[in-house]
Amino acid sequence: MTRHAKHIFKLDPAKEIDDSSLERIVKSGTDLILVSGTDNVTEENVSKLLRRIRQFDVSAALEISHPDAAVPGFNHYFIPTVINTDDVTFSHGMLVEALMEYHDFIDYDSVSLLPYIIMNQNCKAFKHAQCHAVEDEEFIAMIHMLDKLYKMDYIYIEYSGVFGDRDLVAEAYEAAEHANIVYGGGVVSEETARRMDSVSDVMVVGNIIYDDVEQALKTII
Repeated sequence: MTRHAKHIFKLDPAKEIDDSSLERIVKSGTDLILVSGTDNVTEENVSKLLRRIRQFDVSAALEISHPDAAVPGFNHYFIPTVINTDDVTFSHGMLVEALMEYHDFIDYDSVSLLPYIIMNQNCKAFKHAQCHAVEDEEFIAMIHMLDKLYKMDYIYIEYSGVFGDRDLVAEAYEAAEHANIVYGGGVVSEETARRMDSVSDVMVVGNIIYDDVEQALKTII
């Protein structure tokens, strides 16, 4: 994710995508391909997907969900930190583990923290990261904390699989003075993309790629 990116396609290395669909996604005009997944992400399947992506001229980033799945060759790397987790492992524990092992090899100019606020209580990521539900007041306080105190470049509001509360996302967008608001969840058409486009800096589109490539392509507006 770079500061100019408006649209991102997220590809899961643990999911199957045929060559034709991958080519259409990668050559669609999206600003960035983000390789990211929750379950069964391995060095092998990340490397395989990267090789397929590298057949085309496109920027690609890796979200490092586990240190063992970090592979070279991406333009940028994101290390997720979940803000509403109740388990320190998912806030900074894995980051510390990664730095203990890889500090001497890391180009810090190509690595960024990516703070998540996971809002959909029914999604896999919410349960995997042992999150707690966030009330509106706490949510906005988190936005102010990340934006004004931590001065993060990005804040990822994740609804994962469902279309989120647009009014709440808009409130976060208005509150953020420095950070880019990244939105993910339920963007499955031109209509849903347009609804979130005006209240976020970056939209991430993922699940619909595997259900309907045609609809996924319509999210680029």
